[in-house]
Amino acid sequence: MSDDDLIAELYAGSFRRLVVQLYAVTGDLHEAQEAVQEAFTRALMRPGRMAGLDKPEAWLRRVAVNVARSRYRRRRLLEALLHRLGPPPEVADRSPEHLALLAALRKLPPGQRHALALHYLADLPVEEVATTLGVSSGTVKSRLSRGRRALARLLVDVDLSDAAPDVTVTSLGRINVGA
Repeated sequence: MSDDDLIAELYAGSFRRLVVQLYAVTGDLHEAQEAVQEAFTRALMRPGRMAGLDKPEAWLRRVAVNVARSRYRRRRLLEALLHRLGPPPEVADRSPEHLALLAALRKLPPGQRHALALHYLADLPVEEVATTLGVSSGTVKSRLSRGRRALARLLVDVDLSDAAPDVTVTSLGRINVGA
């Protein structure tokens, strides 16, 4: 039996059982599924190891429990840090124009959406966006240009005249939001 067949058989035969067991440990079904998924991912990264184990399901269970524990510790640490910092400032803009912009962004291809969000919303320069995305500056500029044009087309269809008279889309595809 090949390594891939062994892991596929293990997945088919034990995934549900492991999720139920981890659910009992974590008390969170989503967290249990994530931990078991991570255990299988680790098994796939080193397939030869599974063939040499007497009880591969026990190994997967141990890995999943360790993943769940590590995630729990990191989450507790983050919660403690956030608690010390105090309540977060209100950053979610729920204005109609902002919601329309976010809806339009979700319709863009990921490359354009990421470039636009990092450049305009995170206020990163083109070079830093390129580094973050692992692409050239020219690619970022192209994605920004295409993304602005696509956003302009998407936002022209949105009627913001009643809710936000200070939002305009220029002929160059730039979005101008007045103060």
